[in-house]
Amino acid sequence: MFDNLSEKLQRVFKNLRGEGRLTAENMEQALREIRVALLEADVHFRVVKQFIEQVRLKAQGEEVLTALSPSQQVVKIVLDELTKMLGGHQSKLRFANEPPTVVLIVGLQGSGKTTSAAKLARVLTKEGSRPQLVSVDVYRPAARQQLAILAKQVNVPIFEGTLDQKTPLELARGARKEAVQTGRDLLLVDTAGRQHIDDRLMQELSELKEALNPTEVLFVADAMTGQDAVKSADEFHKRLGITGVILTKMDGDARGGAALSIRTVTGQPLKFVGMGEKVDALEPFHPDRVAQRILGMGDVVSLIEKAQSVIDQKDAEKMQEKLLAGDDFSLEDFRDQMKQIRKLGPLEGILKMLPGIGGLKELKDAKFDEKELTRIVAIVDSMTPKERGNHMIINGARRRRIAKGSGTSVQDVNNLLKQYGQARKMMKSFSGATGLLGKKGGKFKFPGMPGIPGF
Repeated sequence: MFDNLSEKLQRVFKNLRGEGRLTAENMEQALREIRVALLEADVHFRVVKQFIEQVRLKAQGEEVLTALSPSQQVVKIVLDELTKMLGGHQSKLRFANEPPTVVLIVGLQGSGKTTSAAKLARVLTKEGSRPQLVSVDVYRPAARQQLAILAKQVNVPIFEGTLDQKTPLELARGARKEAVQTGRDLLLVDTAGRQHIDDRLMQELSELKEALNPTEVLFVADAMTGQDAVKSADEFHKRLGITGVILTKMDGDARGGAALSIRTVTGQPLKFVGMGEKVDALEPFHPDRVAQRILGMGDVVSLIEKAQSVIDQKDAEKMQEKLLAGDDFSLEDFRDQMKQIRKLGPLEGILKMLPGIGGLKELKDAKFDEKELTRIVAIVDSMTPKERGNHMIINGARRRRIAKGSGTSVQDVNNLLKQYGQARKMMKSFSGATGLLGKKGGKFKFPGMPGIPGF
């Protein structure tokens, strides 16, 4: 997400830092490069024009031109304007004064509405809500069955309707009635879509909106379609009145133009982004954090929140106690830490959240073998408890047995023991500063990542 744009903007700022002082001429050159970078990232031309004018206006101020480090001032201006373009601050879902809160999920066919409905139900369940799902798509074959399968995966009840409830309105009203009767405080309504916007679709959605009086009308758009997603969102807003946007497939959109344009064009906030196909791959959208990532400043807050959500705190504290001792860091601990890292997702994504690391040229084309973490776990699991506790006893015969038991090679076993040895050295030198979600002095510290293959 935003990889190309991030690289080009960081190059612009690097060139600015190389100037002796900031002048109108080199500032204009920088603005031209920023404009081109935004347009190549598929940002709407009106949004680009507005953005450049705002940056130019602020960059020409006296306090910037006379600053000790004017290039840093320009970076700050661009950061502020990017944040504003993306929405300024996180826009959370609104809830009705009296339950159930109704959320109408709309969009074109194939945008990911059904999957997003289930993902959203999972997110809201973790936040303490008691959602219920319903599909009112009576046109697409197996649409309602698809949502039923996803509802089971996220452990959220679904209203499947009765034989006499055949229209979208009848299904929606029946679902709301059941939500009230069963004490559900939230009803997520997955609506039908079309290949393109038509009057029949809008009429149906308008009737649903009038009957249900939803607190939120969320438009689901496919980020991979770029400005088509923005145009569709704008059209839906004009004809239906949406209150927010969910952008799907953001993990596959290296340009990010839709995310950068949608707030300015529609006037409605981007609330969630889909970062993968799995049911846990939906994230709240934080404009300030995304702007920082685009400018290579990392996003440690999001990474820590992600770590806290997937890693057991008691396990992390036990791990830290062992790491503080240095010599007590066993192969079993090494394996457990690899399991923790694997929970955080792809390593490329983790590194991009670290300040200054995501933009390193050396890491631009780096490919991390995710299967390596699985091999590490398999190899250590094939060892005896005695071998895990004392790696020095693992001789040639033991290595061959371990390789055979884990379905790997002796070379793989040798590489693991080498990585483990390097990790032990790091433990001693860092004096207890490592460990996922290590806690010291009552404050969470971001972890080092010893022994990650290729890092």
